[in-house]
Amino acid sequence: MIQNERRARSSGPDVLIVDDEDDIRELLELSLLRLGLASDGAATLAEARSLLAEKRYRLCLTDMRLPDGDGLELVRHIAASISDLPVAVITAFGSMDNAVTALKAGAFDYLSKPVSIDQLRALVKSVFSVRGKDEDACRKDTSSLIGESPAMVQVRSLIEKLSRSQAPVFISGESGSGKERAARMIHELGPRSAAPFVAVNCGAIPENLMESEFFGARKGAFTGADSDREGFFQAAHGGTLFLDEVGDLPLPMQVKLLRAIQEKKFRRLGDTTETAVDVRILSATHQNLKAMVEAARFRQDLFYRLNVIELRMPALRERSEDIPALAEILLARLAESSGMEVARLADDAVRALAGYSFPGNVRELENILERALALSSGSLIHADDLLLDPADMGDSSHATPTTPGGADLQDYLDEVERHAIEDALEKSGGNRTAAARALGVTFRSLRYRLERLGMKE
Repeated sequence: MIQNERRARSSGPDVLIVDDEDDIRELLELSLLRLGLASDGAATLAEARSLLAEKRYRLCLTDMRLPDGDGLELVRHIAASISDLPVAVITAFGSMDNAVTALKAGAFDYLSKPVSIDQLRALVKSVFSVRGKDEDACRKDTSSLIGESPAMVQVRSLIEKLSRSQAPVFISGESGSGKERAARMIHELGPRSAAPFVAVNCGAIPENLMESEFFGARKGAFTGADSDREGFFQAAHGGTLFLDEVGDLPLPMQVKLLRAIQEKKFRRLGDTTETAVDVRILSATHQNLKAMVEAARFRQDLFYRLNVIELRMPALRERSEDIPALAEILLARLAESSGMEVARLADDAVRALAGYSFPGNVRELENILERALALSSGSLIHADDLLLDPADMGDSSHATPTTPGGADLQDYLDEVERHAIEDALEKSGGNRTAAARALGVTFRSLRYRLERLGMKE
């Protein structure tokens, strides 16, 4: 009967099922038929290789244990010879090490035994969305990650590859280097782009609220829970959950997170049953997670589950040739938001920025340019307008810029600017045009400064 149904649907997408247990192969074939997919079965690694040589498939499902080898050999064989064929491994309950190893070797995703129809449906949907979007993905770009330096070209290339997988990705890099932007690009270029992208700052959630924030809660689960509420996992269902600053998670929450990721299920507070969830996990931190593992501050098993593939975002000082293009785009964005004329950098400003170490990376560059716009008297920004900290010129110091008194430099400059404006307004009797003239700036520039400093009234 199965053979007849397969022949009747032979024009549909083809799946290769590799498992030495007849009942599992038959169950998977029937489940795929319900999803409108025809499939072939192989009981050994040799049979699978023979079928792959004869026929072109659109998905391969393989068990990890086979009579003449293991599924990992098949994953590597396909990655080397049929790189556009997605492979998903089927792992026994509790065998997550095998799943992680397969993902590192190039597997698209994994399924845990016993395989549920919901898990299979989610996997199939992801696979064929990827294949259907291949051309669209090629037409898309990663222009929000600006720069033509070798480091950024490599980052964009890797992001496009990662978008076609469902493997967890760990994004490392210093603060301000664009880790969340990279995560959003992985999501937007992949098959989950139409589903939610939920970004979570793990360091900003009080420890006593973490479980309810991540997994949700039933009405009455705790004092103040006056209605059912969904958590981050449920909100990201079908899409991507981005865990920023994951190193800030306390150890008890790390245990709960690990289980939810491995089993693809979670339990809301106050609930008696588990809920299946389909999310792709991306994570990031500026901390050294390996050192945290060695110091027993981060679980090793969670680290290896999150760090299946690592994407390192380069520091801005490692790609200084990208600074002029970045500055041009940031200045245009600042001008648009403030209604000011688009400013540009003088040659001495470009040289100064090229020699600066940028401990705050791209985020700091934006802050520097915003401050320079407020301090410059025209549309041409010179090196003196940048007010770069001499301590960070020509070295890789990561110290936060401060005043001699120890206060934050930006706060200090804002306070100086605020006093100067207040003094000019007082002397002009509140006449902003006269105050702008006394300060040597345009009325529009003064208005921008007032808004930035919260001095509208």
